[in-house]
Amino acid sequence: MIQLILSLLISVNLQAAINKDAIKDELLQKYLTTYSDQKQLANLKQETLKHGGGSVSALIEVMKNGKYPDKNRWMATFLLGQIMGDKSAPFLSKFFKHPSWVMRMASLKTMLALKQKKYGPQYALMLSDDSLIVRAQALENIKQLKITNAGPQVWTMLYDKKNYYQPTLNGKIMKSKRTNLIKDVVTTVGVLKFGEAQDPLFKMIQKNRYADIFPEMDLALSNITGKKSPAGDMKIKRIFWQRAALDRNF
Repeated sequence: MIQLILSLLISVNLQAAINKDAIKDELLQKYLTTYSDQKQLANLKQETLKHGGGSVSALIEVMKNGKYPDKNRWMATFLLGQIMGDKSAPFLSKFFKHPSWVMRMASLKTMLALKQKKYGPQYALMLSDDSLIVRAQALENIKQLKITNAGPQVWTMLYDKKNYYQPTLNGKIMKSKRTNLIKDVVTTVGVLKFGEAQDPLFKMIQKNRYADIFPEMDLALSNITGKKSPAGDMKIKRIFWQRAALDRNF
């Protein structure tokens, strides 16, 4: 009787392993395909979710292997987070240093969806990533998750030349211009209530050369100081912040 039960258990486990391998092979074959139709991608997503934990090994393989299309690797990253939840975070964090910006970006976005705050130091390091898009996503993670300890690194982005556009005219290098990322940096500094930025912002908001980021500075100062500038034009608001700076110094 005991031998019969053991035989049955072995048979069941063997069949489960065979089924699991079959699911993996089938999914991997489908993830190799480059889909131009969003409906086909949606169907693949549903099929992956249907298999639940049985899809995990296939998703990991897709993420790790460059032979799969970027769009599919992107989706695999999100689905792994959706299926495994917080348990996927340690594995996802390994992709912060992946050679492909797509995978660095996908891992960051998935971590944000999972609300993983404890990886704040890693997000801060990625604020100097070679890819502008990745830097912007790392900043978004820090802003949305309110990683206050990253305030100094966020503020440093204002002085990083990679965050500025360098136009040329007839081969001549013109004055660098701020990208939209700089606006996000100033906004994030306010969200984090980074106090060390207060005095520099008091000075910057009075200067015309920073007029293009005036709304962001105004909002950041409001968040940091707890004061709100009055309704009106730039001149009225500048007077308000000038007085606020004087009150701080006396």
